[in-house]
Amino acid sequence: MTANTMNDTVYIDVFFDFGCPYVYNAAVWLQKVEEDMKGKLAINWKYFSLEQVNNQNGPDWKLWEQPEDYPSRGRRAFLAAEAARCQGEAAFNRFHMALLRARHEQSRDIADVNTLIEVAVSSRLEMPRFQEDLSNRQLLSKLAEDHTLAVETLSVFGTPTLVFPGGQAVFLKMMPAPPPEECLQLFKEIRHLAEQRQYVQEVKRPARPRK
Repeated sequence: MTANTMNDTVYIDVFFDFGCPYVYNAAVWLQKVEEDMKGKLAINWKYFSLEQVNNQNGPDWKLWEQPEDYPSRGRRAFLAAEAARCQGEAAFNRFHMALLRARHEQSRDIADVNTLIEVAVSSRLEMPRFQEDLSNRQLLSKLAEDHTLAVETLSVFGTPTLVFPGGQAVFLKMMPAPPPEECLQLFKEIRHLAEQRQYVQEVKRPARPRK
């Protein structure tokens, strides 16, 4: 990742899992930040499987190596996203946000191929190509690559994790997404914390007791 000044385009990686509600809130937030920064923010969405990191089968078990009939909650969604990406980043971005909305606004089953097809249609993808790529298991190599990079190089443990220029990584939980008028300022504050306050290792709110 290339370093930036505050006036240059900011390039960030965001590790995500479609099933994570905090990822959805971060996507809504970052979509508004992109709009406010007027082309000065470039987001590279990278795959990170919570199913993989939380598996009880030992370190040698890999989600992307399991047979086609393995009942995965999230693998097919990653495969579908990469199939969308085969049609370009704009196609990926449309599909990515639409699938997050389907999961977190409409409670759709993102392991269901019918859901993925419907989201692809609504995202204006080229359907014959999408359906062909959706059956191509070789595309899961991108999931393997991204997840392995996250764990072995950046010590990522959850989603969403934002990686700023210079490699500073921040795991972020927001519930709900911030108000639109606060999105850009929040992004600046989190970037400043990540890059300039590296001695801060964790900030966490205590859970309030339920009444």
